Amino acid sequence: IYARLFGGLGNQLFQYATARAVSIRLGVGLGLDRRYLRQEPAHLGFALNHFAITAEIDPEGLPPHRQHWFAHALWRAGFASPTFLRERGLGLNANVIAARDETYLHGYFQSETYFLEAADHIRSELRIMTPPSPENRTWLDRIAADEHAVSVHVRRGDYVSNHKGHATHGTCDADYYRAAMTAIAENSRAKPRAYVFSDDPSWAGSHLDLGVETIVLGHNTPIQHYEDLRLMSACRHHVIANSTFSWWGAWLNASPSKIIVAPRRWFATDKLVNPDILPNDWIKL
Repeated sequence: IYARLFGGLGNQLFQYATARAVSIRLGVGLGLDRRYLRQEPAHLGFALNHFAITAEIDPEGLPPHRQHWFAHALWRAGFASPTFLRERGLGLNANVIAARDETYLHGYFQSETYFLEAADHIRSELRIMTPPSPENRTWLDRIAADEHAVSVHVRRGDYVSNHKGHATHGTCDADYYRAAMTAIAENSRAKPRAYVFSDDPSWAGSHLDLGVETIVLGHNTPIQHYEDLRLMSACRHHVIANSTFSWWGAWLNASPSKIIVAPRRWFATDKLVNPDILPNDWIKL
């Protein structure tokens, strides 16, 4: 099984998990195609090297790159292997789950259903192997010892600064985060402590009033995204943004007692809908 990687860390994790689940089901290897990853900005480059993944990177047998347009077109038309299988729409594609050996997967694959049967296996392989920095080690120990720790992810960045990003995704407002923290408190029957992760920590620090003790963590750079992901997943409960990054920060927490609150509206435009992106046991607001 081959998988095309593109986008940031959250997208790459979905692409890996889906393709790896298919390879596990078939008992075959997995090859990752990095050729379509952007090199700038740096946080959009290959990010799975920080994890205990089981895959061959840029293996032999990859199809022609699209810059070789004629050979690429012949492959896409089905005249060469591996078989090209592209995601259709944003919801669950049953043909992806049923893919056969020698298939090249291209898509976002943003649903837990793609890899639910191999969930324990996937979580094991998505352990972050890169050791934490001393500062992150301190925070990791503190969060691990805090029974009331709740990760709160505030995604802004290109959702605000980029016109297309804003029109496509929009942002979760302060009211959503306040309501989400209330839901965490009611369901956990305890007063939570919020650890806020954001690509705009100054905005989060000045605009969020969560009604509980709030700690804004802004020490990691964009290319240290794996550090934030590890800290988020160490929290007891989670409030995520409409972001695949915080989706994974919550999902990688294997605790059966975790409470996850997510925005019911994932996209700002009604033209885009993924009915399968949020697991059934997550609270939707």
